[in-house]
Amino acid sequence: MAQQSSLAIQPAPVIRTGIGPTAWAWIGVAPFFIFALLFLILPTAFLFIGSFQDPEGNFTLQNLANLFEPLLLKAYWTSIKVSFISAVLGALVGFFLAFAVVMGGLPSWLRPAVMTFSGVASNFAGVPLAFAFLATLGPTGLVTAMFIQYFDFSLYKAGFRVVSTWGLILAYLYFQIPLMVLILAPALDGLKREWREASEILGANSWQYWRRIALPVLMPSLLGATILLFANAFGAIATAYSLTGSLLNLVTIQLYAQIRGDVLHDQNLGYALAFGMIVITGISNGAYIWLRGRSDRWLR
Repeated sequence: MAQQSSLAIQPAPVIRTGIGPTAWAWIGVAPFFIFALLFLILPTAFLFIGSFQDPEGNFTLQNLANLFEPLLLKAYWTSIKVSFISAVLGALVGFFLAFAVVMGGLPSWLRPAVMTFSGVASNFAGVPLAFAFLATLGPTGLVTAMFIQYFDFSLYKAGFRVVSTWGLILAYLYFQIPLMVLILAPALDGLKREWREASEILGANSWQYWRRIALPVLMPSLLGATILLFANAFGAIATAYSLTGSLLNLVTIQLYAQIRGDVLHDQNLGYALAFGMIVITGISNGAYIWLRGRSDRWLR
């Protein structure tokens, strides 16, 4: 009897209703997965399948074979060259700029100003950037006219052309340098003061500290950021097309011509060109993620 009464007074199990915290968390990240599916995974799969099809939808390897034509190989090489030079120059200038505002002892108000400008400039590209460079360094641009008026020196008589490979590299540097600053500033903040103090106690000077401690720790971040700048420039089309039109043989411009052009129109070849770009940028981003992981382990 006592056993039955003890069983009778046991509380009933609580039935939880509603959505738990974990479910809400999944709902929060759902837009990311939907966005990635619609604008990254499905388009990439569509390009991959189209690269191996002819206009009738039959399987073929001719599209990939056409990538080795001299015109397209030169387009890939020109894009790689422009991306590599702009990435290296952007990394060098961006490193010293980030070092100056983070560790250079400059006024405290300067760092927020530089970081804010870098956040804006790193996303300033396309037609506005091309117009800005034409208005500044074009044949009748502001800087071109100032050189002639005040220094009696003509940039264009000296061989400079804004609509050229180096003109495009200069335009790319406008967003490559700020992007480098944004990436590298947290890595510089991660250098621990104890490392500098320990090296000074052991008798190391500033050069020895940077050569043996700081630079080896920062090297994965530096290399990873440079690779990211390369991928960023390699996939850019709006600035290049707005500034040079079809005068430069870039793979992005060739891709646009094959898919949207009236003369060079081979949609499946355009898919193959895009697939080749995805492979190159994928390798670059994979190397960046690996190097970033090594850097984060040091800077924790």
